[in-house]
Amino acid sequence: MSFCKDCFKGVTHDGTPEFDSEAKEIGGVKCYIATPAVDYPKDKAILLLTDVFGLDLVNNKLLADDFARNGFRTIIPDYLHGDPIPVDAMGPGKDFDIAGWFGRGHTTEQTRPLLDKVIAGLKAEGVTTFGAVGYCFGGRYVFDLAFENIIAAAATAHPSLLQVPADLKKYVATSKAPLLINSCTTDTQFPLEAQAQADEIFVNFAPGYKREYFEGCTHGFAVRGDLSDPKVKAGKEGAFKSTVEWFLKYV
Repeated sequence: MSFCKDCFKGVTHDGTPEFDSEAKEIGGVKCYIATPAVDYPKDKAILLLTDVFGLDLVNNKLLADDFARNGFRTIIPDYLHGDPIPVDAMGPGKDFDIAGWFGRGHTTEQTRPLLDKVIAGLKAEGVTTFGAVGYCFGGRYVFDLAFENIIAAAATAHPSLLQVPADLKKYVATSKAPLLINSCTTDTQFPLEAQAQADEIFVNFAPGYKREYFEGCTHGFAVRGDLSDPKVKAGKEGAFKSTVEWFLKYV
């Protein structure tokens, strides 16, 4: 597996996570849990599967809070074994050993069991319907959960680590989960050619398919984008809006 340079770039967003003081474990795994202030269906939950910066990046928690404000109980599992890439690795001139990090506990075989524990724990609480949204690194796991029909609806923004077209074809052949992809102009992990292939492969996908495209944005825009850039700000907000609408329709 490989990443791109934009997987480790970005901007930390302003804000204080609402539920930071309520860190909990689900299935023995540390999670950030954002709970709606209004009544919400207790049998439903959204899994927010983060990029490589995990729970240490405030942006991820702020996104979970925003989903909760829209009525979704949202859980960010720490499927990075408490070992995310340091947030300061996003800074200019940083030289982080990506290959070393990936090899010391972050392959699918090492991360997926933690995600499965969280899902089992939520099921034990009475959750029967899951939606999942994955950003960058998390997009890989959204596809894997959809392959097994664990989730009722899938969304991803600038997914990383996909095999194109193989994973797209496998999705159509195996999954019943409607799929939303938030894509952008500059993305070596999911480039324009892959986006076009997805549209062709999913053209008759009965459960539902939609791809949003955000002009002038780069891989990472939906979670780590520089909001001082009007196009990036519009892309980040647009990707969030489309994901909320997707979950309202299908979860």
